[in-house]
Amino acid sequence: MVHQTMNTSTASASMASRSNRSMGRRVGQWAAGAILGLLAGCASVVLPPEGAPGPASPPPAAAPAPVPPDAVLPPALTTAKSRWVPVDWQELPGFGEDSLHEAWNAWLKSCERPPVPLAALCPQVRQLSIASPQDQRAWLVSALQPYRVETLEGASEGLLTAYYEPVLEGRRQPSASHAVPLYGVPAGLGQRKPWFSRQEIDTLPEARAQLRGRELAWISDPVDALMLQIQGSGRIRITEPDGSQTLVRLAYAATNDHPYRSVGGWLLQQGAVRDASWPGIKAWVRANPQRVQEMLWSNPRTVFFRVEPLAPLDAALGPRGAQGVPLTPGRSIAVDKASIPYGTPVWLATPGPQARLARLVLAQDTGSAIVGAVRADWFVGWGDEAGELAGRLKQPLRLWVLWPRASLPQAAAR
Repeated sequence: MVHQTMNTSTASASMASRSNRSMGRRVGQWAAGAILGLLAGCASVVLPPEGAPGPASPPPAAAPAPVPPDAVLPPALTTAKSRWVPVDWQELPGFGEDSLHEAWNAWLKSCERPPVPLAALCPQVRQLSIASPQDQRAWLVSALQPYRVETLEGASEGLLTAYYEPVLEGRRQPSASHAVPLYGVPAGLGQRKPWFSRQEIDTLPEARAQLRGRELAWISDPVDALMLQIQGSGRIRITEPDGSQTLVRLAYAATNDHPYRSVGGWLLQQGAVRDASWPGIKAWVRANPQRVQEMLWSNPRTVFFRVEPLAPLDAALGPRGAQGVPLTPGRSIAVDKASIPYGTPVWLATPGPQARLARLVLAQDTGSAIVGAVRADWFVGWGDEAGELAGRLKQPLRLWVLWPRASLPQAAAR
């Protein structure tokens, strides 16, 4: 799944649709080669209000013993866009407090299509899926080495945003109330690059002709259609002619190859809003219905979908990410694959203000606006509550990749 990040608080933090170094020391070159080779190949979450007490839970397990001060850490590693700096486990905020079993579910999904350096861990990951948190933490410490992710210039703080799956009401045929089409891949998509822009699709007979018969569903609001394209996937509750309802997923299939432009950024440039979060954009839309089409056309990129039926078990998981496995709400992130390989377990920490987090997540997706070393888009689920969180979340971020010790050469003294 390829998406663009949703938060639009500034023009530089554009919405992201699912559409939509050296190693330093020769002893580290083998590990670097493994990482760079991999890179080349490569529910709704409800958070309590800030300061509110959480649900009762057992006392958190104590953090495992830190690596002794005289222990030798492996050398730093470098990818195309980031530097990985080895650290002791005690540097990871909240490591003794996370509910690891939630992350284990996401890790089991990654083990369906594991990258080569991480595949050897999967038998143990499966065995530990029913282990105690203490045993899971002890295994993490013994099997993995944490690396703080930094830019090539040495900065360790980046940006966290969030994305979700919209849930919309739809019809199979157009009506007075549902007249906005969501399209599958057009017949002539590969015949010109870029294909027709969003404005051209709405205005040119040639573009409309190539889309005729490709309508997958009809919804009521063109702004919701834009949001679905920005997120790259969504759930449509289709009301059938007999009154029954069918839940389907529209998953990312292709784009028209135009660049993504943030409508929030466009509104900021127009001086139309000061709050370019998604709730702020919706407020502007309600107040300025006569300018909605102009706003939509400011983003020339269009996403085309494919239909995926949603069985009951499928409905409990998110769409498939770029790794090719279903996303787990709260435990899957989109990353820049030139910084962190798909399938990598990552420790994520952010101080807020929308969400204070310190947890194990899995790098399972990417997005056209998810670019840079310390950059992540957090998948928060589906529905209105997830959308409200995703629309506002934009806050500082630190990341640590957890890389297999067995894939590293014997470390030399630093």
